[in-house]
Amino acid sequence: MKFSTSAILSFSEAAVDAGAHSRRYDTVDALRGLAMVWMTVFHFCFDLSHFGFWPQNFRADPFWTTQRTFIVSLFLFCAGLGQAIALHQGQGWLRFGRRWVQVVGCALLVTAGSFVMFPQSFIYFGVLHGMAVMLLIARCSVSWGRWLWLAGLVAVVLPSLALHALTGVFEEAAPWLNGRALNWLGLVSRKPFTEDYVPIFPWLGVMWWGLAAGQWTLLRRPLWAQWALPGIFRQLAVLGRWSLSYYMLHQPVMIGLLTMVAWVLNRP
Repeated sequence: MKFSTSAILSFSEAAVDAGAHSRRYDTVDALRGLAMVWMTVFHFCFDLSHFGFWPQNFRADPFWTTQRTFIVSLFLFCAGLGQAIALHQGQGWLRFGRRWVQVVGCALLVTAGSFVMFPQSFIYFGVLHGMAVMLLIARCSVSWGRWLWLAGLVAVVLPSLALHALTGVFEEAAPWLNGRALNWLGLVSRKPFTEDYVPIFPWLGVMWWGLAAGQWTLLRRPLWAQWALPGIFRQLAVLGRWSLSYYMLHQPVMIGLLTMVAWVLNRP
């Protein structure tokens, strides 16, 4: 299963840049860059499978589904950290809104592109779609403080409770919540057939935890976010600053190259 995982999270263009007087936190950018590298390897393996070079079951094999969970979690946790930093640096709604519009625009491009490649399973609520909604919720809940930890736990547990209810006493409500109009909430009894699915629940909980961790760190341990990074980690930080742009480009490039390889190998 392919995900429009740029965590995947937070994107520097979407969450951290707070204006001309803001400073970057290399540790957060490097963490996001690490997620980008991991995502790229995952997507490359997915593309190899899609073109028939290395068939894998990305929808059911725990080796791949577990990796996807970790990658998306890392992205969204970084998105929460990014919001904490942006607000700590005084980012206003106008600046936030410009970046948010970029995320929405990229999400629409992902939908259009995936519809061309996978018309039966196109992405209508992937990680960028989910991130657009979750960033708004996170922005409006920054004042919750330590309650964000509990809110995150509730958000993570809620889909399991919904699954139990929708396969039990509330079974009649399942078709409504499983339909495309509402399944973006994540309160479903079965997952939809789509190349990427990052609903509000449980993933909002991961972003809330990132927001709470970021607020705590900046208040109690600010030096943790200011560590000087050695060598290769600085390169990861550079990648992490351009994660949205990188995400939008990496799959078209890899798919284009593999298309050329497949064409050459299949030439008579």
